[in-house]
Amino acid sequence: MRLGGSLKRRRKGRRARPGVGLSKHIASGRSIARKLTLKVAILSIVGWLFGYGLSTRVLFPPPPRPSDLFEVPDVTGLGIASARERLAGAGLSLGTVDLLLHPTVPQDLILGQAPLPGQSARPSTDVRVSVSLGPQTRSVPDVVNLNEGRARIILETSGFLVTIDTAASELPRGSVIGVLPAPDSVVVLPTEARLLVSTGPSLIMMPLVLGLQETEATMVLDSIGLVVSDVEEVFRFGRDQGIVVEQEPASDIELERGTNVRLKVGQPGNGGEQ
Repeated sequence: MRLGGSLKRRRKGRRARPGVGLSKHIASGRSIARKLTLKVAILSIVGWLFGYGLSTRVLFPPPPRPSDLFEVPDVTGLGIASARERLAGAGLSLGTVDLLLHPTVPQDLILGQAPLPGQSARPSTDVRVSVSLGPQTRSVPDVVNLNEGRARIILETSGFLVTIDTAASELPRGSVIGVLPAPDSVVVLPTEARLLVSTGPSLIMMPLVLGLQETEATMVLDSIGLVVSDVEEVFRFGRDQGIVVEQEPASDIELERGTNVRLKVGQPGNGGEQ
């Protein structure tokens, strides 16, 4: 009886624990997942390398080797013939020639180029250049005797920069007396055109000639540019005889040169005003 009881106890001690099998199963699953992840990573890298090689070698091939390219020389500032010779020496050729007005670069010299100097270009590449036509020139319009506003419009639409000076003149106020540079002279644009505009005839202060003899009054008025247009004799007694007793316009009035002046001179006896 004792022996049987001992065997039973030993068998019970050898029975496997429930948690051990489950742990082995989980460990096995993790190992498989790691192997699968590694395979996917390897396949991704291989695919990326294949795609990169296909795109860079077949779809988008690299440019020619540097030995097949030429450095573009600088031809700015040269004439067409010299530029063509320099480009040919570099294995390139002269392409389209554009003509442009330029205020400072002399005519027939190259202003710019494409491709730019120092860039690399394939053999027989055409280099496009821009060539100066020199500054724009134009003759000065004759605007003398025109109104200032009209003269300004003509000059500004012709490309001139207009400045104004004024001076007294016999021409009406606002009329152009002269222009510099002289009309019809050829100048480089942009340039300044200076207009000399009339302020009208210079004004003269009417002098006081009352009390002067008629001849004296006439001499004074003639000397300053006024015209004695009418002399009327009026009856006067005593000292007023033979002298100017009235004038029109009155003294201290500003008048234009050539303005007519009327005088009244005292005379004795019959005739004249009563």
